[in-house]
Amino acid sequence: MTITVELDEKTAATIQQLATSENRPASDVIHDALAAYVSIRRPAFPKGTGKYHSGRSDTSEHVDEILREAVREGQWP
Repeated sequence: MTITVELDEKTAATIQQLATSENRPASDVIHDALAAYVSIRRPAFPKGTGKYHSGRSDTSEHVDEILREAVREGQWP
């Protein structure tokens, strides 16, 4: 996927310097920085997740569906 981002000149220059010093493309530097950022910014699971028995035996198989429904209903996050 391609995403276009506008950067101020100082940030762009810093990224380019970092890329040059590491002998890799600036796009790789940006990719790694964004991957690190989103990995720490992901919302935590709702409080109490895993503490209670839902009565369902397939919760772990349907966690994405269950969380999407909770978001739709305003229960999370």
